[in-house]
Amino acid sequence: MQAEAKTRRRGGGRAGNATRRGTASIDQMPWHLPVNTDRPTEPLTPEGVQAVHDGAMRILEDIGIEFLNQEALALFRQAGCTVNGTNVRMGRDWVMDMLAHAPARFDITPRNPARKITIGGNHILFGAVASPPNYHDLEIGRKVSGTRDQCANLLRLTQYFNCIHFSGGYPVEPVDVHASVRHLDVIHDKMILTDKVAHAYSLGRERIEDAMEMVRIAGGLTEAQFAAKPHMYTNINSTSPLKHDVPMIDGCLRCIRRGQAVIVTPFTLAGAMAPVTMAGAVTLSIAEALSAIALFQYVRPGAPCVIGTFTSNVDMKSGAPAFGTPEYMRATQMTGQMARFYDLPMRASGVCAANLADGQAMWETSNSLWSAVQSGTNLVYHAAGWLEGGLIASPEKFIMDCEVVQMIQRYMDPMLTATGPDDIALDAIKDVGPGGHFFGTQHTQDRFEQAFYQPFVSDWRNHEAWEAAGAIGTAERAHHLYKDILATFEAPPLDVAIKEELADFVARRKAEGGAPTDF
Repeated sequence: MQAEAKTRRRGGGRAGNATRRGTASIDQMPWHLPVNTDRPTEPLTPEGVQAVHDGAMRILEDIGIEFLNQEALALFRQAGCTVNGTNVRMGRDWVMDMLAHAPARFDITPRNPARKITIGGNHILFGAVASPPNYHDLEIGRKVSGTRDQCANLLRLTQYFNCIHFSGGYPVEPVDVHASVRHLDVIHDKMILTDKVAHAYSLGRERIEDAMEMVRIAGGLTEAQFAAKPHMYTNINSTSPLKHDVPMIDGCLRCIRRGQAVIVTPFTLAGAMAPVTMAGAVTLSIAEALSAIALFQYVRPGAPCVIGTFTSNVDMKSGAPAFGTPEYMRATQMTGQMARFYDLPMRASGVCAANLADGQAMWETSNSLWSAVQSGTNLVYHAAGWLEGGLIASPEKFIMDCEVVQMIQRYMDPMLTATGPDDIALDAIKDVGPGGHFFGTQHTQDRFEQAFYQPFVSDWRNHEAWEAAGAIGTAERAHHLYKDILATFEAPPLDVAIKEELADFVARRKAEGGAPTDF
């Protein structure tokens, strides 16, 4: 037990952990659920928080939100809200009464219970890129439409890296698979290649019901066991401004009725789908999110819900979305304040607008990731692999992002701020004395392997040594690691009978036509 505890405290180095699956290519940090003990950055005054809250409530009371889903409209009528056509206005007292049912913290347990994650509190968890239609890597050298093989390889990275706690949607859209059966192939691959918490799209009855059934099968669960607690989640975006569409609300209602988790993330780009001011954009985002969460709590009090933020700004010269900007960072911090005000877990993102895995990509993503830390975010979506505002998935960017994510997780290691006698190290300081050094002290020798973070992509050699080793840049190093990881990857164990049941389910649903499409 003592040796295990020591291993779990390490931040890198050569000590390794032979028991960690799939870490042959690099020496990475062990799987754990980071706890953010920093005080959150709170740019809003208490009066500012109240102003945003009041603004959101006035939107809900006086302007209303469009719900295109007929079942949702019937539920709002039943709850006593004012429904005119598709416009729903709801009183603030009712909204706050509904929000009071929402849990501030909950767990999601995937097919491998050891990969259970805790959403809420001070936990901050990181997920893989989701939903880009395109792919880029250094070997191909250009932007191409995503394929199932590329999607599967990104799922392998999702499983491989311990700093990634959950999978998102499709890490790249496999457009070589027809849309009617795409969800069946990808969820199947996700269940086979990963044992982490999985996402399912709320895009029509068939897709969400199929996904839930495949997660149930993969977990070896009865229907009662599946519905008893969350085993997966869905994430939806409102159609900003002021609208929720049919399939996403339908999917969320299906999820919560079967006990699964829901994230509601308005996509409010200031200057385009939201006011140009950050306060206005955040207020609109809060109103859109709360309207849906209140509905879900009415249907199933205590349903596990997360409030998401995707508030950023556009480039006013081109209209293109910008990410990792100062405005994005402040909006995320402001939303964090509001999430704590409503006592809801929060989702943010690790995003950028860059077209390649280059310097711009990394500073914008780092800004996004650190704003998640500063805001008290619980789930960081798109934390690894995102490019071009979500239009490109990149394995090199995935690995480079994992370096940053690992650094953040190491930053949160309590060992760095420990203040016990051994940490203050007065005996070592006394032994070395004035003008000495600490390289050879027993204190250093006992701790050097765990003392500091050791990177797997960054190169800390001087220029001459780096040049002698081939002068390889960061993206190229990441590409080589990507290939090494694929070559050594081992899928997590899964019972043969469950694999067969999954395959039979996929085959049957394909024979039935999968999900309806208009092409």
